[in-house]
Amino acid sequence: MLPSTRRKFLKDAALGLTAATMITPGRSRAGAAAERVRVAVIGCGNQGKAHFRSLTSLKDAEIVYVSDIDEERRALGVEMSGGAKPVDDFRRILDDQSIDGVTIATPDHWHAPIAIMALEAGKHVYVEKPCSHNVREAQLLREAAHRTSKVVAHGTQARSNPAMKQAMALLSDGVIGDVLQSKSWNWQLRKDIGHMKPSTPPPGVNYDTWVGPAEWMPFQANRFHYDWHWWHNFGCGDLGNDGIHEFDYALWGLGVDTHPTVVSAAGGKYFFDDDQQFPDTQQVAFEFGDSVGNRKMFVFEMRLWSTTYPYNVDSGAEYFGTKGRMFISKRGKFEVRGERNEPMEVKLAGPPKTEVSENQQNWLDCIKSGGVPNANIDIAVRTAIACHLANIATQLRRTLRFDPTSEKIIGDDEANQLLARKYREGGHWGIPAGV
Repeated sequence: MLPSTRRKFLKDAALGLTAATMITPGRSRAGAAAERVRVAVIGCGNQGKAHFRSLTSLKDAEIVYVSDIDEERRALGVEMSGGAKPVDDFRRILDDQSIDGVTIATPDHWHAPIAIMALEAGKHVYVEKPCSHNVREAQLLREAAHRTSKVVAHGTQARSNPAMKQAMALLSDGVIGDVLQSKSWNWQLRKDIGHMKPSTPPPGVNYDTWVGPAEWMPFQANRFHYDWHWWHNFGCGDLGNDGIHEFDYALWGLGVDTHPTVVSAAGGKYFFDDDQQFPDTQQVAFEFGDSVGNRKMFVFEMRLWSTTYPYNVDSGAEYFGTKGRMFISKRGKFEVRGERNEPMEVKLAGPPKTEVSENQQNWLDCIKSGGVPNANIDIAVRTAIACHLANIATQLRRTLRFDPTSEKIIGDDEANQLLARKYREGGHWGIPAGV
């Protein structure tokens, strides 16, 4: 059982009170309460569009720049932002001292490198999930965030949804007793990306910059826009794409604030006979703690070929406690049941439907106040590392034992090699220092 002080902290954090009370010196911006935050959107693709819709709806934000390596997407960014200045090289944004913050909606392999460069240039950062392509880059990003004392928020927007926060407060208050296990899922029918061969990049695309610090691979249509998610060199699979949202609130409700000690996984390509490198089927179990009283478990299931969803939703989480269970989904569903599975009359003030705008408003508020974002860098790194460990365990087809303090895999040199990545031969200006 958690001590009462711990329960109170979790409840306050779930309600967002820590963002108002945990002030970090040096983060406040002079006169910012009456100013709009000048931002740039880096990456104008699928999630970049969500950033434009969000930021243009928020009175505290002014989009000054848009950046993308694809001139068609840059033009769309200019249109959606209401006339922001387009640039093909994001470093021009970092050189502009009038820019307060950047949002990063690039492919995964650019997330941490751009975020670290932006922090070093004095910018606040909103980075899409996962915050890094691998464990080592997550560590470097966390170090840069703490060193620069800039506000870093992560694109796991459930953290800023009022109904989600209320549900997490209920769990920490003991509505279903002590929560010992959580489970979440990501089921959907993805597309077959086929088998393709290298070809010429489309006109107006700076493919060299797109690859950036990653190992060089020639252009291939089914590993470019969006389909990069399914390639080890550029993405983190659907577990790091969609599943990470469910990881985030499943771990939140479980009440853990450290890394797992054991990660066991199985999965692979069961359905798609195409070029994708990541699994279309995956089941992962995480264990936290090492003794009775502090041991907990989280289980994740992914099926990318099925629409027979639990609770008729493609994603969600269940929490199992000593006195009942709770179900919640970012799609707006919620229920609580008691010890004998009887329905409990527990209501939320609103629907748990998560929005990018809620999370970005919280980021803007923290830039102005000096507060700590709901989806802060420490939470972002823990969630991302859990995803990376799950992918490593699945790839190697064995159980990993992880040291939460050293952030190393115990007794497995091959697995530890996968905590980092190989970069472009000959070097690249985007490779983070310290890798």
